[in-house]
Amino acid sequence: SCLGTEATLAECPVKPWGHHACNHREDASVVCSVSGIASIPRLRLVGGLSECAGRVEVFYNNEWGTVCDDGWDPNDAAVVCRQLGCGVALSAPGSARFGWGAGPIWLDDVSCTGEETDFFECQAKMWGVHNCHHGEDAGVVCAGESWPEAELLPLRLVNGPHRCAGRVEVLHTGQWGTVCDDGWDLNDAAVVCRQLGCGKAMAASGRAVFGQGTGRIWLDDVACVGSEDALAQCRARPWGQSNCNHGEDASVVCSGIARAEVRLAEGPNHCAGRVEVLHDRQWGTVCDDGWDLNEAAVVCRQLGCGRATAAYSRARFGQGTGNIWLDDLACVGTEDNLAQCQARPWGQSNCNHGEDAGVVCSGTSHPAIQGTRGVRLADGPNRCAGRVEVLHQQRWGTICDDSWDLKDAKAVCRQLGCGTAVSAPGQAHFGQGLDPIWLDDVDCTGMETTFTQCSLSSWGVHNCNHEEDAGVVCSGGP
Repeated sequence: SCLGTEATLAECPVKPWGHHACNHREDASVVCSVSGIASIPRLRLVGGLSECAGRVEVFYNNEWGTVCDDGWDPNDAAVVCRQLGCGVALSAPGSARFGWGAGPIWLDDVSCTGEETDFFECQAKMWGVHNCHHGEDAGVVCAGESWPEAELLPLRLVNGPHRCAGRVEVLHTGQWGTVCDDGWDLNDAAVVCRQLGCGKAMAASGRAVFGQGTGRIWLDDVACVGSEDALAQCRARPWGQSNCNHGEDASVVCSGIARAEVRLAEGPNHCAGRVEVLHDRQWGTVCDDGWDLNEAAVVCRQLGCGRATAAYSRARFGQGTGNIWLDDLACVGTEDNLAQCQARPWGQSNCNHGEDAGVVCSGTSHPAIQGTRGVRLADGPNRCAGRVEVLHQQRWGTICDDSWDLKDAKAVCRQLGCGTAVSAPGQAHFGQGLDPIWLDDVDCTGMETTFTQCSLSSWGVHNCNHEEDAGVVCSGGP
Protein backbone atom coordinates (compact mmCIF):
# COMPACT_ATOMS: atom_id res chain seq x y z
CA SER A 1 0.00 0.00 0.00
CA CYS A 2 2.20 2.81 -1.34
CA LEU A 3 1.40 6.53 -1.30
CA GLY A 4 3.36 6.95 -4.55
CA THR A 5 5.97 9.32 -3.13
CA GLU A 6 8.28 6.63 -1.78
CA ALA A 7 11.74 6.30 -3.37
CA THR A 8 11.73 2.50 -3.10
CA LEU A 9 9.13 -0.22 -2.80
CA ALA A 10 10.67 -1.33 0.49
CA GLU A 11 9.36 1.86 2.11
CA CYS A 12 5.70 0.96 1.46
CA PRO A 13 3.53 -0.79 4.09
CA VAL A 14 3.23 -4.50 3.30
CA LYS A 15 2.48 -7.85 4.90
CA PRO A 16 5.46 -9.74 6.33
CA TRP A 17 7.70 -11.48 3.79
CA GLY A 18 6.04 -14.62 2.38
CA HIS A 19 2.61 -14.01 3.93
CA HIS A 20 -0.08 -13.97 1.25
CA ALA A 21 -3.27 -15.62 -0.02
CA CYS A 22 -2.35 -15.49 -3.72
CA ASN A 23 -1.29 -17.68 -6.62
CA HIS A 24 0.88 -16.81 -9.61
CA ARG A 25 -2.15 -15.87 -11.71
CA GLU A 26 -2.22 -12.73 -9.59
CA ASP A 27 1.45 -11.73 -10.19
CA ALA A 28 1.71 -7.95 -10.48
CA SER A 29 3.60 -6.10 -13.23
CA VAL A 30 4.68 -2.57 -14.10
CA VAL A 31 5.29 -0.55 -17.26
CA CYS A 32 7.48 2.54 -16.70
CA SER A 33 7.62 5.60 -18.95
CA VAL A 34 11.44 5.59 -18.89
CA SER A 35 13.21 2.27 -19.13
CA GLY A 36 15.98 1.47 -16.68
CA ILE A 37 14.70 3.44 -13.68
CA ALA A 38 13.85 0.29 -11.76
CA SER A 39 17.42 -0.99 -12.16
CA ILE A 40 19.05 1.99 -10.39
CA PRO A 41 20.99 0.59 -7.43
CA ARG A 42 20.33 1.85 -3.94
CA LEU A 43 23.87 1.37 -2.63
CA ARG A 44 27.27 1.98 -4.18
CA LEU A 45 30.93 2.64 -3.35
CA VAL A 46 32.50 5.70 -4.95
CA GLY A 47 36.02 7.10 -5.22
CA GLY A 48 37.95 3.82 -4.96
CA LEU A 49 39.81 1.87 -7.62
CA SER A 50 37.25 -0.94 -7.56
CA GLU A 51 33.53 -1.38 -7.11
CA CYS A 52 34.46 -3.01 -3.82
CA ALA A 53 36.14 -0.03 -2.16
CA GLY A 54 35.10 3.56 -1.74
CA ARG A 55 32.82 6.10 -0.14
CA VAL A 56 29.43 4.63 0.80
CA GLU A 57 26.57 6.28 -1.05
CA VAL A 58 22.85 5.48 -0.84
CA PHE A 59 20.00 6.40 -3.17
CA TYR A 60 16.95 8.01 -1.59
CA ASN A 61 14.26 10.35 -2.86
CA ASN A 62 15.77 10.10 -6.35
CA GLU A 63 19.14 11.43 -5.20
CA TRP A 64 22.48 9.89 -4.21
CA GLY A 65 23.88 10.92 -0.83
CA THR A 66 26.47 9.85 1.72
CA VAL A 67 26.55 8.19 5.13
CA CYS A 68 28.03 9.90 8.20
CA ASP A 69 30.79 8.05 10.02
CA ASP A 70 29.30 8.54 13.51
CA GLY A 71 29.27 5.03 14.98
CA TRP A 72 30.49 3.56 11.69
CA ASP A 73 32.25 0.24 12.31
CA PRO A 74 33.14 -3.14 10.73
CA ASN A 75 29.61 -4.49 11.36
CA ASP A 76 28.17 -1.77 9.15
CA ALA A 77 30.87 -2.33 6.52
CA ALA A 78 30.21 -6.08 6.55
CA VAL A 79 26.59 -5.56 5.52
CA VAL A 80 27.58 -3.18 2.71
CA CYS A 81 30.19 -5.63 1.37
CA ARG A 82 27.77 -8.55 1.56
CA GLN A 83 25.00 -6.68 -0.24
CA LEU A 84 27.35 -5.62 -3.04
CA GLY A 85 28.70 -9.15 -3.49
CA CYS A 86 32.16 -8.01 -2.45
CA GLY A 87 32.98 -10.59 0.19
CA VAL A 88 33.98 -9.72 3.73
CA ALA A 89 34.84 -6.24 4.98
CA LEU A 90 38.52 -5.44 5.39
CA SER A 91 38.04 -2.01 6.93
CA ALA A 92 35.47 0.67 7.65
CA PRO A 93 37.32 3.96 7.21
CA GLY A 94 35.67 7.25 8.14
CA SER A 95 36.77 10.88 7.85
CA ALA A 96 36.11 10.93 4.10
CA ARG A 97 38.98 8.57 3.32
CA PHE A 98 37.68 8.29 -0.25
CA GLY A 99 37.02 11.97 -0.66
CA TRP A 100 34.22 14.32 0.26
CA GLY A 101 30.88 13.49 -1.25
CA ALA A 102 28.32 15.97 -2.55
CA GLY A 103 24.61 16.39 -2.07
CA PRO A 104 22.72 15.27 1.00
CA ILE A 105 24.06 13.25 3.91
CA TRP A 106 21.26 10.72 4.02
CA LEU A 107 22.17 8.53 7.00
CA ASP A 108 23.77 9.02 10.42
CA ASP A 109 24.36 6.83 13.47
CA VAL A 110 24.03 3.66 11.41
CA SER A 111 24.05 0.61 13.66
CA CYS A 112 24.10 -2.80 11.98
CA THR A 113 24.48 -6.08 13.82
CA GLY A 114 26.50 -7.40 10.89
CA GLU A 115 23.99 -10.15 10.15
CA GLU A 116 21.60 -8.10 7.98
CA THR A 117 21.21 -9.05 4.33
CA ASP A 118 20.21 -5.52 3.33
CA PHE A 119 21.95 -2.36 4.51
CA PHE A 120 18.60 -0.62 4.83
CA GLU A 121 17.53 -3.10 7.51
CA CYS A 122 20.09 -1.54 9.88
CA GLN A 123 19.08 0.96 12.52
CA ALA A 124 19.83 4.64 11.82
CA LYS A 125 18.47 8.12 12.27
CA MET A 126 15.65 9.25 10.00
CA TRP A 127 16.58 9.97 6.39
CA GLY A 128 18.46 13.25 6.11
CA VAL A 129 18.70 13.83 9.87
CA HIS A 130 22.32 14.24 10.96
CA ASN A 131 24.87 16.49 12.66
CA CYS A 132 27.70 15.87 10.18
CA HIS A 133 29.53 17.37 7.21
CA HIS A 134 31.09 15.62 4.22
CA GLY A 135 34.46 15.44 5.95
CA GLU A 136 32.84 12.64 7.96
CA ASP A 137 31.69 10.55 5.01
CA ALA A 138 31.93 6.82 5.72
CA GLY A 139 33.84 4.39 3.49
CA VAL A 140 34.35 0.67 3.04
CA VAL A 141 37.11 -1.61 1.77
CA CYS A 142 35.90 -5.13 0.96
CA ALA A 143 38.02 -8.21 0.33
CA GLY A 144 35.69 -9.21 -2.46
CA GLU A 145 35.66 -11.35 -5.49
CA SER A 146 36.29 -8.20 -7.48
CA TRP A 147 39.90 -7.96 -6.47
CA PRO A 148 41.52 -9.66 -9.47
CA GLU A 149 44.15 -6.93 -9.24
CA ALA A 150 45.20 -7.97 -5.76
CA GLU A 151 45.08 -11.68 -6.54
CA LEU A 152 47.13 -11.45 -9.74
CA LEU A 153 49.56 -8.87 -8.34
CA PRO A 154 49.59 -6.69 -11.46
CA LEU A 155 52.24 -4.51 -9.93
CA ARG A 156 55.94 -4.28 -10.64
CA LEU A 157 59.00 -2.11 -10.00
CA VAL A 158 60.96 -1.32 -13.15
CA ASN A 159 64.51 -0.11 -13.91
CA GLY A 160 65.77 -0.57 -10.36
CA PRO A 161 68.75 -2.60 -9.14
CA HIS A 162 66.42 -5.51 -8.29
CA ARG A 163 62.73 -6.35 -8.27
CA CYS A 164 62.18 -4.62 -4.91
CA ALA A 165 63.16 -1.16 -6.11
CA GLY A 166 62.22 0.87 -9.17
CA ARG A 167 59.53 2.79 -11.02
CA VAL A 168 56.03 1.72 -9.95
CA GLU A 169 53.94 0.23 -12.74
CA VAL A 170 50.44 -1.25 -12.54
CA LEU A 171 48.53 -3.46 -14.94
CA HIS A 172 45.04 -2.35 -15.95
CA THR A 173 42.91 -3.54 -18.86
CA GLY A 174 45.86 -5.56 -20.15
CA GLN A 175 48.29 -2.61 -20.29
CA TRP A 176 51.15 -1.63 -18.00
CA GLY A 177 51.22 2.00 -16.94
CA THR A 178 52.81 4.27 -14.37
CA VAL A 179 51.70 6.12 -11.24
CA CYS A 180 51.93 9.91 -10.91
CA ASP A 181 53.92 11.25 -7.95
CA ASP A 182 51.23 13.75 -6.85
CA GLY A 183 50.82 13.07 -3.14
CA TRP A 184 53.08 10.01 -3.37
CA ASP A 185 54.60 9.20 0.03
CA LEU A 186 55.85 6.41 2.29
CA ASN A 187 52.32 5.26 3.09
CA ASP A 188 51.74 4.51 -0.58
CA ALA A 189 55.17 2.93 -0.91
CA ALA A 190 54.49 0.71 2.13
CA VAL A 191 51.50 -0.83 0.36
CA VAL A 192 53.52 -1.46 -2.80
CA CYS A 193 56.30 -3.16 -0.83
CA ARG A 194 53.79 -5.26 1.11
CA GLN A 195 51.96 -6.36 -2.04
CA LEU A 196 55.24 -7.42 -3.68
CA GLY A 197 56.51 -9.21 -0.56
CA CYS A 198 59.48 -6.85 -0.46
CA GLY A 199 59.56 -5.84 3.19
CA LYS A 200 59.24 -2.25 4.40
CA ALA A 201 59.28 0.94 2.35
CA MET A 202 62.60 2.76 2.56
CA ALA A 203 61.92 5.53 0.02
CA ALA A 204 59.03 6.93 -1.99
CA SER A 205 60.44 9.11 -4.75
CA GLY A 206 58.92 11.09 -7.58
CA ARG A 207 60.26 12.88 -10.63
CA ALA A 208 61.02 9.65 -12.49
CA VAL A 209 64.21 8.87 -10.56
CA PHE A 210 64.23 5.40 -12.13
CA GLY A 211 63.56 6.75 -15.60
CA GLN A 212 60.41 7.79 -17.40
CA GLY A 213 57.87 5.15 -18.27
CA THR A 214 55.85 4.94 -21.46
CA GLY A 215 52.20 4.44 -22.28
CA ARG A 216 49.42 5.28 -19.87
CA ILE A 217 49.68 7.03 -16.53
CA TRP A 218 47.13 4.86 -14.78
CA LEU A 219 46.96 6.35 -11.29
CA ASP A 220 47.15 9.83 -9.79
CA ASP A 221 46.57 11.33 -6.34
CA VAL A 222 47.04 7.93 -4.70
CA ALA A 223 46.31 8.24 -0.98
CA CYS A 224 46.94 5.07 1.00
CA VAL A 225 46.70 4.86 4.77
CA GLY A 226 49.60 2.40 4.66
CA SER A 227 47.86 -0.66 6.08
CA GLU A 228 46.20 -1.82 2.83
CA ASP A 229 47.19 -5.18 1.34
CA ALA A 230 47.10 -3.98 -2.27
CA LEU A 231 47.45 -0.67 -4.06
CA ALA A 232 44.03 -1.20 -5.62
CA GLN A 233 42.50 -0.78 -2.16
CA CYS A 234 43.82 2.77 -1.78
CA ARG A 235 42.01 5.96 -2.64
CA ALA A 236 42.98 7.48 -6.00
CA ARG A 237 41.54 9.22 -9.01
CA PRO A 238 39.67 6.93 -11.41
CA TRP A 239 41.89 4.79 -13.65
CA GLY A 240 43.63 6.81 -16.36
CA GLN A 241 42.62 10.25 -15.09
CA SER A 242 45.66 12.40 -14.26
CA ASN A 243 47.19 15.82 -14.88
CA CYS A 244 50.73 14.44 -15.07
CA ASN A 245 53.46 13.51 -17.52
CA HIS A 246 56.04 10.74 -17.27
CA GLY A 247 58.53 13.12 -15.71
CA GLU A 248 56.40 12.69 -12.57
CA ASP A 249 56.46 8.88 -12.46
CA ALA A 250 56.51 7.55 -8.88
CA SER A 251 58.99 5.03 -7.55
CA VAL A 252 59.69 2.90 -4.50
CA VAL A 253 62.68 1.40 -2.73
CA CYS A 254 61.80 -1.46 -0.36
CA SER A 255 63.94 -3.02 2.36
CA GLY A 256 63.63 -6.50 0.91
CA ILE A 257 65.98 -7.85 -1.71
CA ALA A 258 64.87 -10.36 -4.29
CA ARG A 259 66.38 -13.82 -3.98
CA ALA A 260 66.24 -16.90 -6.17
CA GLU A 261 67.87 -20.29 -5.77
CA VAL A 262 70.45 -21.09 -8.47
CA ARG A 263 72.23 -24.26 -9.55
CA LEU A 264 74.63 -25.32 -12.30
CA ALA A 265 73.54 -28.47 -14.14
CA GLU A 266 75.34 -31.05 -16.28
CA GLY A 267 78.79 -29.62 -15.72
CA PRO A 268 81.95 -31.40 -14.54
CA ASN A 269 81.35 -30.19 -10.96
CA HIS A 270 78.92 -28.11 -8.92
CA CYS A 271 80.77 -24.91 -9.93
CA ALA A 272 80.32 -25.28 -13.70
CA GLY A 273 77.33 -26.01 -15.90
CA ARG A 274 74.06 -24.81 -17.33
CA VAL A 275 72.52 -22.04 -15.21
CA GLU A 276 69.16 -22.98 -13.74
CA VAL A 277 66.98 -20.94 -11.38
CA LEU A 278 64.07 -21.95 -9.15
CA HIS A 279 60.88 -19.95 -9.59
CA ASP A 280 57.31 -20.82 -8.75
CA ARG A 281 58.61 -24.20 -7.42
CA GLN A 282 60.02 -25.16 -10.83
CA TRP A 283 63.57 -25.18 -12.13
CA GLY A 284 64.12 -23.43 -15.44
CA THR A 285 66.94 -22.02 -17.53
CA VAL A 286 68.33 -18.58 -18.40
CA CYS A 287 68.50 -17.27 -21.96
CA ASP A 288 71.93 -16.20 -23.22
CA ASP A 289 70.74 -12.85 -24.63
CA GLY A 290 73.17 -10.31 -23.17
CA TRP A 291 74.82 -13.01 -21.05
CA ASP A 292 78.40 -12.11 -20.09
CA LEU A 293 80.92 -12.29 -17.24
CA ASN A 294 78.97 -9.80 -15.10
CA GLU A 295 76.03 -12.20 -14.89
CA ALA A 296 78.36 -15.17 -14.46
CA ALA A 297 80.14 -13.40 -11.59
CA VAL A 298 76.86 -13.10 -9.70
CA VAL A 299 76.08 -16.78 -10.19
CA CYS A 300 79.52 -17.83 -8.97
CA ARG A 301 79.33 -15.52 -5.96
CA GLN A 302 75.87 -16.75 -5.07
CA LEU A 303 76.99 -20.37 -5.19
CA GLY A 304 80.18 -19.73 -3.24
CA CYS A 305 82.18 -20.87 -6.25
CA GLY A 306 84.76 -18.11 -6.43
CA ARG A 307 85.12 -15.88 -9.47
CA ALA A 308 83.68 -16.41 -12.94
CA THR A 309 86.14 -17.70 -15.52
CA ALA A 310 83.70 -18.13 -18.42
CA ALA A 311 80.16 -17.17 -19.44
CA TYR A 312 78.91 -19.58 -22.09
CA SER A 313 75.98 -19.32 -24.49
CA ARG A 314 74.26 -21.61 -27.01
CA ALA A 315 73.59 -24.44 -24.55
CA ARG A 316 77.27 -25.28 -24.05
CA PHE A 317 76.27 -27.67 -21.26
CA GLY A 318 73.29 -29.15 -23.09
CA GLN A 319 69.74 -27.95 -23.52
CA GLY A 320 67.55 -27.71 -20.47
CA THR A 321 63.86 -28.49 -20.25
CA GLY A 322 60.80 -26.72 -18.92
CA ASN A 323 60.56 -22.95 -18.57
CA ILE A 324 63.08 -20.40 -19.69
CA TRP A 325 62.70 -18.23 -16.61
CA LEU A 326 64.99 -15.29 -17.32
CA ASP A 327 65.97 -13.32 -20.41
CA ASP A 328 67.88 -10.11 -21.12
CA LEU A 329 69.63 -10.25 -17.76
CA ALA A 330 71.72 -7.17 -17.05
CA CYS A 331 73.80 -7.51 -13.89
CA VAL A 332 76.27 -4.92 -12.66
CA GLY A 333 78.34 -7.80 -11.34
CA THR A 334 78.25 -6.85 -7.66
CA GLU A 335 74.80 -8.28 -6.84
CA ASP A 336 74.47 -11.03 -4.22
CA ASN A 337 71.73 -12.91 -6.04
CA LEU A 338 70.80 -13.35 -9.70
CA ALA A 339 67.23 -12.25 -9.00
CA GLN A 340 68.55 -8.80 -8.04
CA CYS A 341 69.69 -8.11 -11.61
CA GLN A 342 67.52 -6.31 -14.12
CA ALA A 343 65.71 -8.67 -16.47
CA ARG A 344 62.46 -9.24 -18.26
CA PRO A 345 59.58 -10.40 -16.04
CA TRP A 346 59.82 -14.05 -15.01
CA GLY A 347 58.99 -16.43 -17.84
CA GLN A 348 58.95 -13.81 -20.61
CA SER A 349 61.54 -14.53 -23.29
CA ASN A 350 62.01 -14.83 -27.03
CA CYS A 351 64.40 -17.77 -26.70
CA ASN A 352 64.58 -21.52 -27.01
CA HIS A 353 66.67 -23.99 -25.05
CA GLY A 354 69.37 -23.83 -27.71
CA GLU A 355 70.21 -20.48 -26.12
CA ASP A 356 70.58 -21.71 -22.54
CA ALA A 357 73.32 -19.86 -20.65
CA GLY A 358 76.19 -21.54 -18.84
CA VAL A 359 78.93 -20.65 -16.36
CA VAL A 360 82.35 -21.89 -15.29
CA CYS A 361 83.57 -20.65 -11.91
CA SER A 362 87.01 -20.92 -10.37
CA GLY A 363 85.44 -23.27 -7.83
CA THR A 364 86.76 -22.43 -4.38
CA SER A 365 83.71 -23.39 -2.33
CA HIS A 366 83.23 -26.18 0.16
CA PRO A 367 80.66 -28.44 -1.51
CA ALA A 368 79.78 -30.00 1.83
CA ILE A 369 78.22 -26.78 3.07
CA GLN A 370 76.93 -25.48 -0.26
CA GLY A 371 73.68 -23.52 0.07
CA THR A 372 71.65 -23.05 3.21
CA ARG A 373 71.14 -26.77 3.75
CA GLY A 374 74.72 -27.26 4.96
CA VAL A 375 74.55 -24.61 7.71
CA ARG A 376 72.02 -24.29 10.50
CA LEU A 377 71.50 -22.47 13.80
CA ALA A 378 70.44 -24.84 16.55
CA ASP A 379 68.72 -24.43 19.94
CA GLY A 380 67.92 -20.74 19.43
CA PRO A 381 64.57 -18.93 19.64
CA ASN A 382 64.15 -19.11 15.85
CA ARG A 383 65.96 -20.28 12.74
CA CYS A 384 67.98 -17.04 12.62
CA ALA A 385 69.64 -17.41 16.02
CA GLY A 386 71.42 -20.29 17.70
CA ARG A 387 74.49 -22.50 17.86
CA VAL A 388 76.26 -22.68 14.48
CA GLU A 389 76.37 -26.17 13.01
CA VAL A 390 77.72 -27.34 9.65
CA LEU A 391 77.18 -30.55 7.72
CA HIS A 392 80.21 -32.61 6.68
CA GLN A 393 80.35 -36.26 5.72
CA GLN A 394 76.62 -36.46 6.40
CA ARG A 395 77.12 -35.47 10.05
CA TRP A 396 76.27 -32.20 11.76
CA GLY A 397 79.00 -30.67 13.92
CA THR A 398 79.85 -27.42 15.67
CA ILE A 399 82.38 -24.61 15.19
CA CYS A 400 84.90 -23.52 17.80
CA ASP A 401 84.72 -19.89 18.97
CA ASP A 402 88.47 -19.24 18.60
CA SER A 403 88.65 -15.87 16.73
CA TRP A 404 84.87 -16.06 16.12
CA ASP A 405 83.50 -12.54 15.56
CA LEU A 406 80.80 -10.50 13.80
CA LYS A 407 82.50 -10.89 10.43
CA ASP A 408 82.11 -14.65 10.64
CA ALA A 409 78.55 -14.34 11.93
CA LYS A 410 77.67 -11.96 9.10
CA ALA A 411 78.56 -14.58 6.49
CA VAL A 412 76.40 -17.18 8.26
CA CYS A 413 73.41 -14.82 8.47
CA ARG A 414 73.72 -13.86 4.83
CA GLN A 415 73.91 -17.48 3.67
CA LEU A 416 70.80 -18.36 5.67
CA GLY A 417 68.88 -15.36 4.34
CA CYS A 418 68.58 -14.01 7.88
CA GLY A 419 69.71 -10.42 7.37
CA THR A 420 72.85 -9.15 9.05
CA ALA A 421 74.63 -10.26 12.21
CA VAL A 422 73.57 -8.70 15.52
CA SER A 423 75.99 -10.65 17.74
CA ALA A 424 78.46 -13.53 17.62
CA PRO A 425 78.35 -15.18 21.07
CA GLY A 426 80.84 -17.86 21.98
CA GLN A 427 81.29 -20.10 25.05
CA ALA A 428 78.32 -22.30 24.09
CA HIS A 429 75.85 -19.45 24.60
CA PHE A 430 73.10 -21.60 23.04
CA GLY A 431 74.15 -24.78 24.80
CA GLN A 432 76.81 -27.36 24.05
CA GLY A 433 76.52 -29.33 20.86
CA LEU A 434 77.53 -32.90 20.18
CA ASP A 435 80.63 -34.24 18.47
CA PRO A 436 82.22 -33.61 16.09
CA ILE A 437 83.68 -30.09 16.25
CA TRP A 438 84.18 -29.60 12.54
CA LEU A 439 85.83 -26.19 12.23
CA ASP A 440 88.18 -23.92 14.17
CA ASP A 441 89.85 -20.54 13.55
CA VAL A 442 87.27 -19.51 10.93
CA ASP A 443 88.35 -16.28 9.22
CA CYS A 444 85.75 -14.31 7.25
CA THR A 445 86.25 -10.77 5.93
CA GLY A 446 82.56 -9.90 6.35
CA MET A 447 82.17 -9.29 2.63
CA GLU A 448 81.39 -12.89 1.70
CA THR A 449 77.92 -13.66 0.37
CA THR A 450 78.03 -17.18 1.82
CA PHE A 451 79.88 -18.81 4.71
CA THR A 452 81.50 -21.14 2.18
CA GLN A 453 83.69 -18.30 0.88
CA CYS A 454 85.43 -17.76 4.23
CA SER A 455 88.88 -19.12 5.00
CA LEU A 456 88.14 -22.42 6.70
CA SER A 457 90.57 -24.76 8.44
CA SER A 458 90.79 -28.46 7.72
CA TRP A 459 87.73 -30.40 8.75
CA GLY A 460 87.91 -31.80 12.29
CA VAL A 461 91.20 -30.13 13.20
CA HIS A 462 90.85 -28.04 16.39
CA ASN A 463 92.03 -27.55 19.98
CA CYS A 464 88.58 -26.95 21.49
CA ASN A 465 85.76 -28.54 23.46
CA HIS A 466 82.02 -27.96 23.22
CA GLU A 467 82.13 -25.26 25.91
CA GLU A 468 83.60 -23.12 23.11
CA ASP A 469 80.82 -23.75 20.57
CA ALA A 470 80.18 -20.62 18.47
CA GLY A 471 76.76 -19.01 18.08
CA VAL A 472 75.06 -16.35 15.98
CA VAL A 473 72.15 -13.94 16.36
CA CYS A 474 70.92 -12.48 13.07
CA SER A 475 68.61 -9.51 12.50
CA GLY A 476 66.10 -11.63 10.57
CA GLY A 477 63.17 -13.31 12.29
CA PRO A 478 61.70 -16.80 11.97
